[in-house]
Amino acid sequence: MANSPAKKKVGVLISGRGSNMEALIEASNRPDCPYEITLVFSNIEDAQGLKTAEEAGIKTAFLDHRGHGGRAAYDQKVLAILQEAKLDIVVLAGYMRIVTPEFVSAWKGRMLNIHPALLPSFTGLDTHKRALESGVRWHGCTVHFVTSELDAGPIITQAAVPVYENDTEDSLAKRVLKEEHRIYAEALEDLAADRLILKDNRVFHKKG
Repeated sequence: MANSPAKKKVGVLISGRGSNMEALIEASNRPDCPYEITLVFSNIEDAQGLKTAEEAGIKTAFLDHRGHGGRAAYDQKVLAILQEAKLDIVVLAGYMRIVTPEFVSAWKGRMLNIHPALLPSFTGLDTHKRALESGVRWHGCTVHFVTSELDAGPIITQAAVPVYENDTEDSLAKRVLKEEHRIYAEALEDLAADRLILKDNRVFHKKG
């Protein structure tokens, strides 16, 4: 019987609770999952997600983003940590840092992010508040490849949720977050299983 392909090694970058990270860890526990999370990194020392990862037996790393002489110098140090871990894929899960073009280039086509809006609408922060203020009837989330332009990388998948008249930021956020957990794991599995093709700034899914 042929050997199963080796699982892709994934590193997760967080700055806080790591809710999406938890969903990815849970998905990775399936025997047929094509990836394993081997490192969780944070720029915040007491990020709850680091404790969650440690409890799951996953290696963690921390480096304070202050005191390194700027963003470029910091990202070079983070890059060294990730490269030392011999990762195949990097995913951002609530990582509250804008990464440098050099950092992005090192992981071109191998770094994912999830954004709590239906891109290209509502890039940046406060997406649920802005969605409610704009009166849109549908909101949601997007998984995309990371590029040097904020929230503008090639879209892999999206999920939409209805916006109700009595919605608050919290109620809308909870409904979107449930979809985030689902589609982020699906997108990462597709990337790890080589089912995605990135061509001309568009993402195509292999058939079969």
